[in-house]
Parts: sequence; C-alpha cells; structure tokens
Amino acid sequence: MAHLNTLPEKSTLLDVFSAYPALAKPALVLCQHILRGPSELSISQREFLFAFGSGINACNFCYGSHTAAASALGMDGDLIRAAVADIEQASVDEEFKPLLRYVKKLTETPSQIVKADADAVRAAGWSDDALHDAIAVCALNNFFNRWVDGCGADADDDFLAKAGNMLAENGYEIFSSTE
Repeated sequence: MAHLNTLPEKSTLLDVFSAYPALAKPALVLCQHILRGPSELSISQREFLFAFGSGINACNFCYGSHTAAASALGMDGDLIRAAVADIEQASVDEEFKPLLRYVKKLTETPSQIVKADADAVRAAGWSDDALHDAIAVCALNNFFNRWVDGCGADADDDFLAKAGNMLAENGYEIFSSTE
C-alpha cells in the first residue's frame, strides 16, 4: 500500500518513477552504469549482490525483481535465498563469499567496516576495482530499498518475475524514457 498520496494505492516502482521522473531518470542512469557497465564482476554477479542486499534489507520488491533478473542471467535464485539465510551454509563459490560478507556488513553495520573486511575480499582474489563495484552495488540497492519501501511500492510475484526478466534482457536504459 502506497505511503504517498501522490501514488496509486497499489503502487510499483514504475508508479514511483512516473510520479518522480526528475529523480528516476538519473537513478536509472546510475543503475545502468553500476549494474551493466564494465566490471570485473559479471552482470549476473552484480544482480546477485543487488538481490542479496535487498534480501538482507527485506525489501520484497527489489529482492524479488533482482532475484528474477539474476536467475534470468544464469544465477540460481535458490542460491540467493540460501545466501540471504546463511552465507556460510550456502553453496556459493568460496571466492564469492567474502564479497557477500562485505555487502552484508556494509548493509547492516556500515560504520563497522574495517580494513580487514576489505583484506578478506582481496585475499579471495578480488581487486580493489571489484570491491569498489560491490560497494557501489550495495549503495545502490540500499538507496532503492529505502526509496521503494519508504514510498510503499510493492508488487506480486508474477509482476516481480516479469520485471526481473525485462531487466535481464534490456538492462536499465529501457526505463530512461520514464516521463
């Protein structure tokens, strides 16, 4: 249920974009850059991280749509759910777990991030550029999670699956014409 009187009672993020295009347009450009631009992290890994962070935040809209996007890009949605529940028990590649730990800590207790957290990511073979990209994905998902949940936007599983498939296929530029 929408929390803003300017939105329909049952709003999705698309309704928020339509109501607030001055913010939606640059936010979507940033999405395209962070989630689809050049990176050591694959597009599917970045969608995994976005979905994972959204799951940590319990943002149903972003968790559902980005899990669907990651799945459409070849990631296992059940693996994302397992990582949200317990990183250590999830069957995630061992090299990827330090990135998940970093994103989880940055999401839950950002002021407690220390050099040792970054060192653990580098020890797993990731560069500073990859870590920075994971940090940018985390920052982006936290922004969107607060925007979506603050506005009261959500959707059913069918809508989220379709949105995720569209993101996987088209990226974020498709929304750049939002008026």
